[in-house]
Amino acid sequence: MKRILIGNGAGFGGDNLDSPRLLAEHSELDYLTLEFLAELTLSVLAYQKSRNPQAGYVSDVPVVIRSLCNALRSQPKLKIITNGGGMNPVSCVRQVAKILAEHELGDCRIAACDGDDLLSRLDELIELGESFVNLETGEPLGEKKSIVASANAYLGGAGIVQALQEDARMVITGRIADASLLVGPAIHEFGWKFDDWQRLGKATVAGHLIECGAQVTGGMFSNWRANSHVSLNGVGYPIAELDENGDCWITKPDGSDGVVDCETVAEQLVYEIGDPRAYLTPDVEADFSQVTLQQTAQDRVRVTGGTGTAAPERYKVSLAYHDGFAVSGMIVFCGPRAVENARAGAEMIRQRMRSAGFELDRFHAEVLGAGDTFLGPSDQRAELTKCRPWEVVLRVAAHDARREAVDRLAREIAPLVTSGPPGVTGYTGSRPKSHPVLAFWPTTIRREHLQHVVAVKTAKEWLDG
Repeated sequence: MKRILIGNGAGFGGDNLDSPRLLAEHSELDYLTLEFLAELTLSVLAYQKSRNPQAGYVSDVPVVIRSLCNALRSQPKLKIITNGGGMNPVSCVRQVAKILAEHELGDCRIAACDGDDLLSRLDELIELGESFVNLETGEPLGEKKSIVASANAYLGGAGIVQALQEDARMVITGRIADASLLVGPAIHEFGWKFDDWQRLGKATVAGHLIECGAQVTGGMFSNWRANSHVSLNGVGYPIAELDENGDCWITKPDGSDGVVDCETVAEQLVYEIGDPRAYLTPDVEADFSQVTLQQTAQDRVRVTGGTGTAAPERYKVSLAYHDGFAVSGMIVFCGPRAVENARAGAEMIRQRMRSAGFELDRFHAEVLGAGDTFLGPSDQRAELTKCRPWEVVLRVAAHDARREAVDRLAREIAPLVTSGPPGVTGYTGSRPKSHPVLAFWPTTIRREHLQHVVAVKTAKEWLDG
C-alpha cells in the first residue's frame, strides 16, 4: 500500500527558522509543509501591505527557503507547501524565485495560490446577499464595511491539488486552512475524489496533528515534568506517514529531541477543535470522536478511526477592521510591598491621564508575578494571590479611538521612576510607541462565491514576468 511522508517545519509565523531545514535534512520527506498563518498574523500582514503594496507575506518564507536550497538539490522528490504567502502570495513567490535562481534552481516550478482575499469584492458580495454576520455577536457587518482592512476566506486543498497537477514543486498560498496543507498533497498523491469524505476526514486528522509544529512532539506538553528525561533543546518537528486509506503514523526524525507518544498526540488532537464530532474545514466536516491512538514503536504513534461528512456550505472568513490605537508598557517594582506599590502606580497613571483630560476607551493594568494572568481554578488562584513576591512587573495598556490619548499614556509610565511609589527599579526599554489596532471580525461566506486562483511558472519565468 502506497504511503507518503509529510513533515511540518513551522507552526506559526516566527517559529524556529532552523527546524524546516533540519526536518528536511534528517528525513526522506515527500512534502514539507510550513504553516505560518493565524488571525493575528493576517492582520499584521494586512497592515504591512497597506504601507507597501509589495509586502504582506510572512517574512520568514524567503529566509527558510534559502536554508532549504541544498535539500531541494539533493532530494529531487521533495516538495514544499506553505501558506506563508499571506496577503500577497505573488510577491512572496517572486522573492522566493530570486533565491532559487541564485542557487541554480531557476527551473523549479513555483505556484502562487490566491483567491482567498475578499477585500476588493466586499461590495459585490454584499449585493449577492452576504451580510458577513459576526459569529460571536450575530451583528451584520453594516457600517463597518467602510473601515474593513482585510477579509480572507479559509480555502481548502483544491488549489494545492491543481498546482501539484501542474508539476509545481513549491506551492505558496494565501489563507489556506491549516490542515489543508496536508489534505491537498494527499488528494493529489492518492487520487482521492473531493467528495471522499471518510478519507478526507482522516487526512484532516493527520493535518491537524502536525499543523502546530512541535506541539505534537513534546512542545507545550502538560506532562513534560513527569518525563524529565525528555529534552526540548533540539526538539524534532513532526512527520505524518500517511497511507492511501488515510490512516497515519505520527513520528519525528531519529535522534531529535522531544517525544511522540499517545499523550502528546492526544493533547494536540483536541487542541482548538471545538466539537470533536464536527471539526469544520473547507475540505470536510471531520469527526475526531472515534480516533484511536496506538504506540507502535518509540516516538511512533498510529492514528486510526477518523472520518468525515460533506464539507460545510459556508467557509470561515477572517475579517479585520480599523479600530483605533493601542499602546502598552512595563515597569519593574521591587521590595516587600512590590505588589501593593505596583497597583498604586497603575492607579496613579489612570488619575494622571484624567487630569490631562483623557478618559480612555479602555485601560488595563496587571501585575505580572502576582497572579493577575493566572486563569486556573479559583482555589488555586486564591492561593497564588496570597504570595507576596518582592519583585513584580507592572504592565499597563490602553486602547482608544484617539492616537493622542494613547500617546499620552506612553508618556505617563516613565515618570513613576521618580514621582511614583517606592520600589521602582527599572523602566523596561525605551518609551513604548502607539500602533493602529485591527480588530477581528469572525464571519463566513457561501463556498460558491469563492474560487482558487492558481498560477504555476518556473522561478526564471516568475522573474522575467
